[in-house]
Amino acid sequence: MFGFIKRAVLWWHYATLGTSLTLRNRKARFVGEDQQGNKYYEEGAEGSGPSGRKRRWVIYHGFAEASRVPADWHGWLHHIWEEPPTVAPLPIKKFERQHLPNMTGTPLAYRPKGSLTRIGSGAEVNEDYEAWTPESV
Repeated sequence: MFGFIKRAVLWWHYATLGTSLTLRNRKARFVGEDQQGNKYYEEGAEGSGPSGRKRRWVIYHGFAEASRVPADWHGWLHHIWEEPPTVAPLPIKKFERQHLPNMTGTPLAYRPKGSLTRIGSGAEVNEDYEAWTPESV
């Protein structure tokens, strides 16, 4: 009982009740999970999606942010390839970096040199810089 109340109140951490019912009614099967804990499902019935394909879902682990879906799972969700990354993983090239979600608005966001939001000292000014003033015109 407590689990049901927790899911109803903290819906942003789990699948909503409507999504859970949809997954159950469409006989969705669990396909896999990525490194961040997001879970992926595929519709059980053949060809009931808008273009005659099976529908696919992601249930986010924690905050629902689309940039948290890695590229291999994104391709599977959008029917770019049929096999999920758990069955046919993408080859990782040596120059590729590990997937990172969008960090904008977090303490890990990119703040270039001179940014007002950068932690630490203010922007360094070159000695040849002279601030403009209206009187100097």
